[in-house]
Amino acid sequence: MDLLLRCPATPPPGGHRFAWQRGRDPMTGTQIDLTRYVKPGDTIIIGQGAGEPQALVQALIEQRHSLGGVRVYIGASYTGAFRPEHADAIEFISIGVVGRTAALADAGVLTIIPAHFGSLPMLMRRGVLRPDVVFAQMTPANAEGVHSLGAVCDYLSNAVEMSPCVLAEINPRVPFTIGDVLVPSSRIAGFVHNDVPLVPVERRTPSSEEDIIGRLVASVVPDGATIQFGIGTLPDAILSHLGDKKDLGVHSGLISDAVVDLVERGVITNARKEIDRGLTVAGSLLGTERLHEWVTGNPSVVMRNVEYTHNAGVLGRLGSLHAINSAIEIDLTGQISAEVVGGRHLGLVGGQGSFARAACFAEQGRSILALPSTAKSGAT
Repeated sequence: MDLLLRCPATPPPGGHRFAWQRGRDPMTGTQIDLTRYVKPGDTIIIGQGAGEPQALVQALIEQRHSLGGVRVYIGASYTGAFRPEHADAIEFISIGVVGRTAALADAGVLTIIPAHFGSLPMLMRRGVLRPDVVFAQMTPANAEGVHSLGAVCDYLSNAVEMSPCVLAEINPRVPFTIGDVLVPSSRIAGFVHNDVPLVPVERRTPSSEEDIIGRLVASVVPDGATIQFGIGTLPDAILSHLGDKKDLGVHSGLISDAVVDLVERGVITNARKEIDRGLTVAGSLLGTERLHEWVTGNPSVVMRNVEYTHNAGVLGRLGSLHAINSAIEIDLTGQISAEVVGGRHLGLVGGQGSFARAACFAEQGRSILALPSTAKSGAT
């Protein structure tokens, strides 16, 4: 089994900011003085989804007026910690709306950069989203002095590699995963400790409509296919109908509890994948504690960053890639929108385009867009 374990040990160009300018100061408590690390005008990259560092975010909110004005990049956020009134000292930036960031967009205080998810590391390198400071939730260090980003790799691991100042929220409940998520203690400027549950995304029962759609989509997924999927009740409905398939593989930007179900039933084996055979490849985890427990120390799950999970060259080697995604609306010419309706941001570009294109070019692949034929109001 060919498994890449990445543990960046060298500082970014110019060295670590904290090593020469700020003074390395590993915090051991639950409080941190952000003025020691954050300069006026800095851009802060924050871990998203289940990887949101809740104590660091709260410290940022409480100390925002003393930081001299900062930019904050946020991805998917399910805590609702950031509110429109916090824009009095923070410029919020994202590539779209996911979770509870809709309140920021609706209030007109979220600057949206229309970009593909896989392009985020490039935007960081070009200075569009310069990672001056990174807030990342991590596991405690292992015996070798290495932490794991746990539930979130995606663009966060790239930001950690590039940033001159990484602030870590050490949480013993973070699952120790492997892949592009390993961070040596020497890369960290300051620590704050917080023992809290990871931000959960509870599973809801699919509607009767979603269940029907799930059955229809599952019927066109063949044995041995490598699947990519999103998060929510509709993807869960689709996955729930894959129980009669054999040797499915997973290469996805994120995975949920539904993957655990299919692995335990022997449906997902990754045995027929052309690359990463035997491995479930994911960029992030979005589920419950059951998912987090399942991935902890699991050698069959590898976390990769967006430059791998969304890379056209990598996806092109998956000959039976089936990309399963959804949309907000679709017109009669087949054009879809997954971002904006009536001028209101409801989603984002994300990785849908990357996976859909790759699946269309795969020899035995297929790009599937699943959505109800009517809106909640009953309009078509």
